[in-house]
Order: sequence, then structure tokens, then C-alpha cells
Amino acid sequence: MKAFYYYTFAILILFALITSCLSTKKLGKNDALITKLELKGFDKQFEEQAAAYVALDVRPNSPFNLFIYNTFSKNGKLKLGEPPHLVDSALIEVSKNQIQKFLKTKGFLNAEVASQIKIKNKRAALTFTAKQGKAFVFKDISFKIPNDTIKALYLNTRNTFTKITPGARFDEDSIVYEREKIYLLMKANGYYDFLRQYVRPSVDTNLNKNLANVEIAIINPVDGTNHQQYTINNTYINIQSAGINPNKIDTTVIDSQYYFYDKSNFFKAKRIADIIYIKKNTDYDITKVELTNRRLNELNVFKSININFKKTSDSTNRLNSFLDITPLKRKFNRLDGDYTFNSSITGFNLGLTYQNRNAFGGGEVFEVKLRGGFQFDRNLTGKFFDRVLSRDYQIGTSLTFPRLISPIRIPLIGRYGIPRTRFGLSYQSFNLTNTYKRNTVATTLTYDWVETRFKTHSFTPINIQYSLGNIKQSVADSLVAQGERFFLTTLRSQLVSSSFYTYTYNFARLAEYSNFAFLLANIEIGGNSTALIANAIGIKQDNEGQKKIFGVPYYQFVKLETDFRYYKSLGGEKQLIIRLNPGIGFAYGNVKALPFEKLFFAGGSTGVRAWQARTLGPGNYNRSSLKNDTARNNLRNLDQLGDIKFEGNFEYRFKLINNFFGTKVKGATFVDYGNIWQLRNEGLNQAREIQLNKLWSQLAIGVGLGLRFDVSFFVFRLDAGFKMKDPQFIGSNQWVSKYWFDKDAKNDFKNTYNNVTNKPDTYSFTQIQFGIGMPF
Repeated sequence: MKAFYYYTFAILILFALITSCLSTKKLGKNDALITKLELKGFDKQFEEQAAAYVALDVRPNSPFNLFIYNTFSKNGKLKLGEPPHLVDSALIEVSKNQIQKFLKTKGFLNAEVASQIKIKNKRAALTFTAKQGKAFVFKDISFKIPNDTIKALYLNTRNTFTKITPGARFDEDSIVYEREKIYLLMKANGYYDFLRQYVRPSVDTNLNKNLANVEIAIINPVDGTNHQQYTINNTYINIQSAGINPNKIDTTVIDSQYYFYDKSNFFKAKRIADIIYIKKNTDYDITKVELTNRRLNELNVFKSININFKKTSDSTNRLNSFLDITPLKRKFNRLDGDYTFNSSITGFNLGLTYQNRNAFGGGEVFEVKLRGGFQFDRNLTGKFFDRVLSRDYQIGTSLTFPRLISPIRIPLIGRYGIPRTRFGLSYQSFNLTNTYKRNTVATTLTYDWVETRFKTHSFTPINIQYSLGNIKQSVADSLVAQGERFFLTTLRSQLVSSSFYTYTYNFARLAEYSNFAFLLANIEIGGNSTALIANAIGIKQDNEGQKKIFGVPYYQFVKLETDFRYYKSLGGEKQLIIRLNPGIGFAYGNVKALPFEKLFFAGGSTGVRAWQARTLGPGNYNRSSLKNDTARNNLRNLDQLGDIKFEGNFEYRFKLINNFFGTKVKGATFVDYGNIWQLRNEGLNQAREIQLNKLWSQLAIGVGLGLRFDVSFFVFRLDAGFKMKDPQFIGSNQWVSKYWFDKDAKNDFKNTYNNVTNKPDTYSFTQIQFGIGMPF
């Protein structure tokens, strides 16, 4: 533990010294770098908001961004990092005035703000001090609304949204909010022509008593007439041809109100009408218009959607609605891939996806995916393909319907998102050279639906996997001789039937720079229905005490996993993310082990990034404990799996370059920790089991730096992880960070490690991770 603090502290001190030395070296004679910003005299609830009114160029630099600028930007010609933020009296004065105005909007109408600058050795400390005074409060609220219908509508619903109440702190945002809610209320109740300008709040303040009286007026149109309410007449849907000139236009009328003109001949009118919420003979409602627009966009088959209204020519106060829709191309192909490497193993995956975005005319998505992957071992000799460690081929097809399909009637769900039903079928062939082959067929049925904007659900009642595993006989004999029966159980042929449920909270906010929590929770239960069938048809146990269906044993288990994150905005595009990712699986009944696909692994591009996936743990497990080199080779990527997982991450994200050949470049620094463990010994050494009294010694810790290249439609990610604490070693030897800056000691350590394992494994202190999208 002491070693951890020592090395962490040493790294921080070294970084601070470097950035400190470079930060003022290139400044002009009369320049001073702003290194500290402090706000005094502010209520805690307003301090962060007030700081946001300080001009960006007089806030302290990010030390890392400033280091990048001073190191790589020659006289400012290269726009790398962030130029030094210098004392600028004009910007400081502007910031002071903006903060003072902000306090007045929050009810401190007598507030005064002063600024102070202290300079020492070309470093400046900037302080804003506020004398807020006593906050004004709302006293009397009156209304001036000549239209009795509007007045009744507003006053009857006002209590559900208002923030203007007697005794509450005066806040201009509350008045702006009231005005906007009145506008939306009118637009949701037939008042098609209503404008925000019709709402005119006024405030009368008593400076001696710190009171504010508010009058809310809703005036009539300038021509003196009353506001008119409108109802919906017919809806006309015009679907463009997407560049095709059809010989005929598909025209259909649905429910005597929806008139379809489909120039593309791609769509079924009834399916589109089901998600149009603009209904005949109902009041015009802007929320229904926006909901229709969102749902049509969620089908992912339209390029653009425009909704307009036109008054009918008679005097009945009716509106015809017009939807002008341009579809996307119906068929779509995508090629993707990734590449991983460390000191001994490299690998790549390539995938090709074909997608038909409107298979049956109702927004159904038919998809076929082909994927192939290879891993290569540099320690193997021979030609290129003689060094192949593993081959992985996959083909999968799925059909997704934008509705819930069930033998029982389910009410239409669509207010917060389109529900979906997905049928899937896949085949996988995996070959670990000279060790193991596995062919798997799987089928799934999944329902996805949205409870609210921030809460989503996914339920898979059917998930069946039938696998035929073939372990090379010499490998199987070797495992039995070493007491490693656990791997025979997890790798052999098997039948897995399960159901699982996933709950997601705040997925829609992941692209925001704000403060929020994210949760993804998953529970999976498997094998119970299969066990009932086996018992019902009288299947007997074999010599190993297991029952088999279709010649393979079935598995019973329960598996839980959660992914909890907290996103903290630090202003601008700076963000801190704290993540916890625990999981546990427990097998029971027919086979006392989890299926291979249900076991956890640690490391990889979204876990402890200083380790390649499936090369960390379980527990204090060290591969040198395997009795011979053959076993170490045969079990690579198979022996480092577990029943329990716990990973955590701290990641700080920041902007580096605003425009780098059209790409926004962002940086990241991170600390990752965690491991996997096994619940049962099953004849294995105890180092793999979770031991609460040795939990600290069983945790791995990695640190690293990353780059994110944001090209608007996707993010390409490159992370470099560095091992700091490696649980496969004992005592102080776990702190492998002590070898970072000692070349001779590092080489001795690696040579010793490689000799112990006779080079089936080579040790790497660094792991490079590539990926598409953010890690979390």
C-alpha cells in the first residue's frame, strides 16, 4: 500500500515540476500566467454557475494542455494543446460585470462583485469576491388575462409547474420558465397561432424590503380579436422517391384521415399511420406534433421529416397537416474492424454488415453480419499462417420489427420510444490451434421498450445456444493429469437455454457534459425450463452424474452484472467519469460450472486497459503454476476466466485540439483497477479463488493516457495502459511500476519472467488498445 502512494506521488510531482518549469518560460516581460481562480462570498449553490461567467481566457489552463502547447506548438503556429491564459484586465472586468449580473438574476439585486489579482514570479492568482446582500423574494403574484378561456386554462394548471410563489427567492429564470410553460400550454391546447410575445410578465421591486411583486399578463392579438383554438382535419403524407422516378404513386387512405402519397413504393401506409399521433377532430397539440416527428425518425428509415399545417378555407378553425418525408436508401453495407497487440500476441477482426432498413414496408430491419478474426503468436515459428494462435468465424442474421410481437395482445407503447422485437440466429466456429474447436448455433428473441426518456428495458425470454466442443485428446489427458478438470467442464459440448433482463438508466445522456449517474443492470437465469423437460421425459444421469439432451449436458445458472457510472462536468468539454462494474455468476443443478460463454474476463479496451483481454486473473493466479509449457500454450486465453468480476475506472477527459485535419482531438488520463475470481476451487489452486482477507493483494491497477479522434459520426479511440500493480506476483513484487524508469531492472525482470514460463508468455508493461466509440 505504501508503495502505491509512493509511486503515484512521485509521478504527480514529476508531472507538476515539468509543467511548472515550462509554463512561464516563454512568457513576455510583462505577462503573468493565471494559475489560480477563487470565488469568495458566494452561496455554494451559485458558486459553480458564477465561475462559468469567468471568461475562458482568464481561467487557469489545464496543466496537460498547456504542457502540450509549450512542447509542440512553435510560436503558436501549430494549434496543439492550449495557449497560456494571461492576465487581461479588460476580460477580468467583463467577467466581474457578468458575475454581478448573474447574481442579480438570482435575486441578489443589490449584489456587488470585486476582482483582485496577486502576481508572484509571473504567476497570477485571480479572486472574485461577492457582497451578495439579502436575496429578494416573491410577494404578490397577480394576473391580467382578458381571455376568460385562456385564463381558466392557465390558472387551473399553473400549480403543476410554477416556480413563482410567495416567499420563494426571486429568480429571473423562474419568470422565463413560467413564460415558456404558458406558451407550451397554449400550443398543446389548440392555440396554433399563439406566440411567446403574448406572455408579458412584469416585476415591481421594493428595494427597502427586498420584495418583488409579479404581474403576469397574457394579451390578445394586436388586431383586438380573441385567441382562436384549432382542431385537426386531414393529414397528408407525401413520401418522396429517394431519387427514383416511379411509374406510379402508391396512394392510400387510412381511417378517413391519413392520405398517403408514396412515390417510393417502399412503405405500408398502415404501419406508418400507427405512429402518427396527429388525430382528426382533436385539438392542435404541439406535443403530438413533436412526438410524431421523433417516432418517425426513430424508425431509422427516413432522411428528413417536415411537418407543416395549413388552415382550411372555411371558417371552422380547422387545420390540415402535411408531412413531407424523404426516405433513406433502403439497403446499406458497412465494413468495420479492430486490431490489438502486445509484446507477443497480435490480432485483428474484420466485419461486414448488410442491412435492409425497410424489409417489409413498415420499418423492419433485416441484417446479416459476417465476421472473421485471427490471433497470431510471435513466438511461434514458421510462415505467416503457421503463427496463427486462433481463428474465429461468425455469421449472424437478425430481423427487427418496430413493435412488440407476441401471442398475447400488448398495448401500443410509443410515447417515449418505439418498442422493438428482434429475432436472431447465429453460427460461430472457433479454433484454438492444436488445442480446441468449438461450433455454436444460437437463437434469440428479444423485446426492447422505453419507459421514459431516460429508462429503457430489454427482455430476452428465449436465448438458446447449442455448442459442440472438441478438445484435442492429448490436451484433455494433460488437463486430467494436472487436476484441471474445471476446463474440461467449461469447454466441452453443452446446451444453454436462458432468459435475461436488462435495465438501462440515462443512456440518452451519455453525450452530455453535465452531472448525472448512469446504470446498466442485467440478470440472466438459465437451464431451469430445460431441467423441467429433462425430468418430465425421464432422462437419467450418466456416469458423471449429469443429464444430457441431444447428446450434450445442459447448464443451470444465475448471472448478475451491473455497470454504474457517475459523470461529473468540470466545465467546457472537461469531464470526470467514475465507474464500477461488478458481476457474479453461480452454477447449480446439473453441472456445477458456468458455461464458457457466461464466464467473466478482465482487461481489454473497456476494462483494466493495461492488460489485454483475458490475460488478467483470476485472483493471484500466475500461469507459471501450470506444470509444463504445453499446458501454458494450450490454455492461453482459456484459463483466465472467472465466476466473479469487479472492475473500476477513473477517467478524466479533456479537449486537446479543436480542428486537426477536420477532426476534434480529445485526451484522457485514467486509472483502472479490478480482477476476476472463481467461486469454487474444483481442484484448482486457491490463488484463483476470491479471498476477502487478501482482496487488496488480488487487485490489479493500471494507469494510462488516451486520445479520442472525434469525426462527428464516430469516435476512434487509442489508449495506452501501463501496469502499476500486478496481482500474479507476491508482496512488493506486485508493484511493477518500480521498473518503469529503471531499464536494467526492467530487462532483468522480463527475462526472469520469460525464463520461468519458457516463453509461452512474455511480459509487457504496456498495452495499446484501439477501439471505436468511447470505452464507457
